[in-house]
This record gives sequence, structure tokens and C-alpha cells, in this order.
Amino acid sequence: MSASAVRPTLDTVENAAATPDEVQPYAELGLKPDEYQRIRDILGRRPTAAELAMYSVMWSEHCSYKSSKVHLKKFGERVTDEMKQNLLVGIGENAGVVDIGDGWAVTFKVESHNHPSFVEPYQGAATGVGGIVRDIISMGARPVAVMDQLRFGAVDHPDTARVVHGVVSGVGGYGNSLGLPNIGGELVFDGSYQGNPLVNALCVGVLRHEDIHLANASGIGNQVILFGARTGGDGIGGASILASETFEDGVPAKRPSVQVGDPFMEKVLIECCLELFAAGVVEGIQDLGAAGISCATSELASNGDGGMHVFLDDVLLRDPSLNAGEILMSESQERMMAVVTPARYDEFVAICRKWDVEFSVVGEVNDSGRLTIDHHGQRIVDVDPRTVAHEGPTYHRPYARPAWQDALVAASSSSLPRPTTADELRATALRLLASPNLASKAWVTDQYDRFVQGNTALAQPDDGGVIRVDESTNLGVALATDANGRYAKLDPRTGAQLALAEAYRNVAVSGATPMAVTDCLNFGSPENPDSMWQLVEAIEGLADACQTLGVPVTGGNVSLYNETGAPGLVDSAIHPTPVVGVLGVLPDVREAVPSGWRSEGLSVVLLGTTLDELDGSAWADVEHQHLGGVPPRVDLAAEKALASVLIGARAAGAVAAHDLSEGGLIQALLESSLRYGVGVRASVAGVSERDGVSTFAALFSETTARALVAVEPSRVADLLAAAASAGVPALEIGTTGGDAVVVDDVTIALGEAREAHTGTLPKLFA
Repeated sequence: MSASAVRPTLDTVENAAATPDEVQPYAELGLKPDEYQRIRDILGRRPTAAELAMYSVMWSEHCSYKSSKVHLKKFGERVTDEMKQNLLVGIGENAGVVDIGDGWAVTFKVESHNHPSFVEPYQGAATGVGGIVRDIISMGARPVAVMDQLRFGAVDHPDTARVVHGVVSGVGGYGNSLGLPNIGGELVFDGSYQGNPLVNALCVGVLRHEDIHLANASGIGNQVILFGARTGGDGIGGASILASETFEDGVPAKRPSVQVGDPFMEKVLIECCLELFAAGVVEGIQDLGAAGISCATSELASNGDGGMHVFLDDVLLRDPSLNAGEILMSESQERMMAVVTPARYDEFVAICRKWDVEFSVVGEVNDSGRLTIDHHGQRIVDVDPRTVAHEGPTYHRPYARPAWQDALVAASSSSLPRPTTADELRATALRLLASPNLASKAWVTDQYDRFVQGNTALAQPDDGGVIRVDESTNLGVALATDANGRYAKLDPRTGAQLALAEAYRNVAVSGATPMAVTDCLNFGSPENPDSMWQLVEAIEGLADACQTLGVPVTGGNVSLYNETGAPGLVDSAIHPTPVVGVLGVLPDVREAVPSGWRSEGLSVVLLGTTLDELDGSAWADVEHQHLGGVPPRVDLAAEKALASVLIGARAAGAVAAHDLSEGGLIQALLESSLRYGVGVRASVAGVSERDGVSTFAALFSETTARALVAVEPSRVADLLAAAASAGVPALEIGTTGGDAVVVDDVTIALGEAREAHTGTLPKLFA
């Protein structure tokens, strides 16, 4: 009789040692043969079924960063002492924490929930918001705002509407129910995301310096308490498979159930956690997201100074049929794990009962140096927690510049026909204004509450979102996120730097001083040398640019295997999409500068130099469906100089400011006029003459380090003097007023512009 024929109901540690040859489904759990063998070597035996489940999720790409962590170290290596001055918590914790002055700190982070949002768009997006909010809570902060960065497939594809409706509803439904304002984000349509949309979510929270909490299980005899929602069967295997591997037809294991969120439970959990922190009754709190109990127990134990024993029978279940591995891997939402001293247990219980939050003691901290788990009185896990949480595989994946990259770069847009007459320029501007990626996002953002809690100073469609932190002083922060997958496809190093530069600029446009960075790196399969090269180039470029600009990366997320079709094909992966979020500090949010002008008679000044840079541009995409050439050059010194002018622009009389990016100068003029319904009369003749570019390039070029600033006429000299002092070229190009945008011979009535700008998304999706 074979060993498997007499296998007990539970696969215990004892049984695993006695049945070394039992076949285990490691491949179905996402483990490679060499990884499975390494687990056996670590344990000195085969793993139990529960241990195999734990290692599979914790060694997944999503949890362990096994293909990217050797490169991510560059972010920390390039942080200077000066950059550390305002950094209270850096990379490695649930979220970074930045000192913003007056004893206040801000924690913020962006993460992905891409694959779940394709399978089940509403819950995938909703639980993406819920997960990032819990990361912020676990640091001891009160969440105060969210942002979302969304990328979908082609607007005319029959499946796009399904994903768009579900994701937008999920983001709004969860965030609105939590009472968190959604202050900004991105919305992009491109065929490369057709079978693999990107749903990235950012949350920002505020706390006092003394309220910072880090997650670890220390203190022999301390109790480990699981509280919040009960554990169910949703999301099982999500981290190991759904968030890490590409989908294949006919492989149901690649499509496990997506987590189901309950925002009202999360709202109660937020208040419960904050009261627990305020009362000082917890030693540490860890949220349960990817990998569930497997992650929370192993990370808490690994970060502590001892070990942990867990009684799995004491986990409160929504589904009593779950086996041990399923309980460990479940990614049921709205759950937290706390470490509490026995002396504070009664206080912990009282606070949970006050908020009607269920809880159960599931373990105890000990001095064993091991993580042990019992189920039905039998030992099913006995591991060194460090080998699960922090000592997983580290890969040095091969990478090389793709063979097709040179041809892509050589295919410049310079040979494409360009509009020359006033009528052609006007028609081009209107088509870009109405294109899905440049059109008004109001159809989406109107489904989000942007002003709940009453602390929002700026939100979409302004360039950056601004939130008040301290009601007594009006101290606040500004946030902006940006990415351009088309630029990154042409040159991933430059593309990542351009994403940082734009987000940095958008924060400065609001009047805030950029302080710190979070990123979400969305790429294809790391097993494809082409995609791996893109990832490495983006990390290198971003690390260098952050050092130059003096803004440290505080944390973020890497999302790989974002591809469809046959691996290795040029078009199988998404455009490489490094999303970069920048946080800035604003001493008084009442001084925040909006992106549009409210009154007539203001002077409009263009800051920065314009070059003929149209490769990868909105014009090339919308008018010619063309992608090729080199993206706009990055000039970080110019970005720093421009930011210094923008940060002080309010003092120089600025009443409105708008960065120049996609669509160029004409798009910025139209958006600034549409913001409050006040037109502008301008001329680019001086720009063409000074910078040596055509009228077309002056209007549509996407040269960086540029912005529009509107000031009272009496203050133009002050702004020009400030720009000259910083070495920033400046040119007065127009005056606000009227009911049209008039640029030399091109006239676009605001009514016509508004119809083009606001009508696109409702026509497509409403």
C-alpha cells in the first residue's frame, strides 16, 4: 500500500517527514521546480500542504519581489543624507512616512490590483482601494484621501466597457462609502492594456510623529489577535497566481476567486484601529492583504525578536468548510492582526466591542525563533518565519535591449504630415481635445466624492490634489501621479524620468514643495529579457532622477506578468508603465494655485523653452496612430528651476498655473480656459521666433519643464524677474478674457470646446 493511501486527514509535520516521496502540486501553486526543492532543503523534509501554501504565496512575485528586489535596492542606495532629513520611515514598511512640519507626518503609497480587476472589475478595483487604505492604517495614520491610476484597452473594443464600468464603480463605491475624497488620478485608453488593465490605487494618511507604528511581533507571551471581518474563501491563491502570472486559456487555476470587499466594515475597522493606537493597547498591527494570514503571521514573526505559535482552529470563519491551506491563503478583506500584551487585553476587547468588531486570539509570541501552527490539535506548520517572509528567492534575471527597439526608435514622427493652415491647426486641436485620453474625465470623477470631510483644497481637474492636514494652521499636502506608457515603450529609462518630472511639476504647479515619491512599476513578464530590460532601465532612470531632484522613494509596488498573448511577442506585454506619485508640502492650502483662470484681464506667461518634440505625443497617436522615435528629453535641472519659480509664484502674483504635457500648449490653454469658463487671447509668434520652432510645434510639442502662469498685469514684472533669477525662460503670450481661445489665427469658441471636451466619455460609456 502506498504512503498516500494512508495519508491522514491533516498533512502534519510528522506525516511530511514520514512521506518524503509524496507528490505535491507545487506547480499549480506557482512554484518552479527549483523553488520547491529549495523549500525541501530549508525544511530538511518535504513541506506539509499548509507550509507549501504559505511558501507559494509568500515567494510569489507579488509578495517577494524576487525578480526586482536586486534592482529596487538602487532606490535606497541613492538616497543622500539631505534626502533623508524629512524621511521618518523609508522603504521596507507597509508605507513610507514623511515629516511635513509642526509635528505632523504623512504616509502614502500606491499599489496595483491589475489582474483581479480584469477578472471581476468591480471587486478587483474596490478591494484594491481597501487594501491600500489598510496599509496606511497599519502605520498608525488616519486615511484622508485616495487617488486612482487607471488604464484600459481600446475604447472601441467590445470588452472595454465591461472593465471600465466595473472598475470605476468599484473605486467610487468603496472610496465613497469610506468617506475618503478621491482627489486625482489618471485615465488612459490604449490597446496594449486590452487583456490586462492597470488599476493602481494610492492612499495618503496623516499622523503625529509620536503615532508612527511598525509591524512586528515582539514580547514573549504577547497575544496575537485577528480582528475585523471573518475569513472566507474569496481571493484564495490571489497573490501566488492571479497577481503574478499571465492568463492562459483552459487553465482555471489561473483564475481563482477575487476578493470581496465591504467598505462599511472597513470604515468601522479604521476607527477601531485608530482608537486602539490612541489608547496604546497594541504593540503592533499588520493588515491582511495579499497572502492573508500567511503573510501577516510570517512577517510579524520575522520582524520580531522571537517566534510565534498560532492556533488555526481559533480563526473565525465565514465558511467552515475551508481547509488549513485555504485559511492560510485566503485574502478575505477588512482583516487586521494585532500584537497585544496580556495586561492590555481587556482594553483591546472593550474597544473592539465598542465598534462591534469581531476578534479572536489566534496565537502567542514565544522565544522559539519558529513560526508554528496547529490545526485540530496537530502541528501543520513549523518553519523559520524569515525563510517565508524575507529570505525567498532572489533572481538575477537575464535582460537585454530588445532587438526591435532600434527600429521603433528610428520610426520618428518627423515624416508624418503636419497641419499648417489655421483651419488645420484648429481642427487638430479640437480632435485632440475630444480624444479619450485628453477629454474631460468628469464622467469618471463625478462618480467619486472629491470633497467629503471638507479638507480638499484642489482636486481633478486641477493638476494636483491638495488636502489640508491641520485645520488650525491650514498646513497641507499636494499629490500628483503620472505615467506615460508610450514614452516608456520608446525609452523606458527616459519614460520613468518623464513620469517623475511631470508629477514633480504638477505638485509644484499647485504651489507645494515636492518632498517624496511612491511608485507602482507595471511591466510584463520578468522571464522575458525584453520586459526585464524595460524594468531595469525604468528603475535605473527613476533612481537617478529622484537623487537629482532630491525626492526619495518611500515605498511602492512592482506588478509583473502584465501581458496577454504568447510570451515573447513584441506586442504581448503592456506598454511599460512606471506610475510615479509625488507628495509635496504646502504651508497654507488657502494659497493653493488652481489650474484655470477665473477672471478676465490676467496676463498669461509661458515658462520654459519649447523644442520640436512630437515623438510619442498625443498628436502622433490621435492623428496618425503612430508610435516611434524618441520621447521628449529630460532636463532635471530645468525642472528644478521651474519648480522653484512655481513654488514662489503665488508671492509673485500667480492666480492660476497649469503644466504643459500631453497635447502641448494648446491643450493647456484650452483646459485652463474651460476650468472656469474664461477664454484667452494669445500668440505663439514670440515662442516660434525665440525657440526656432514652427507654429505647429509651438502649439503641440510636448517638451517638458514648461508651465503656464496667469498673473495680474501689475505683477508680470515680478514673475518675469523671479523666472530670470532662476534661469527659467519666460514670455508673456496673452491675456485672459472672452468666450473663446484665440491663438493668433486659430479661434475655438469655449462652447464648442466644452462640447468636444466633455462629450467623449459619456458617449462611449454612459
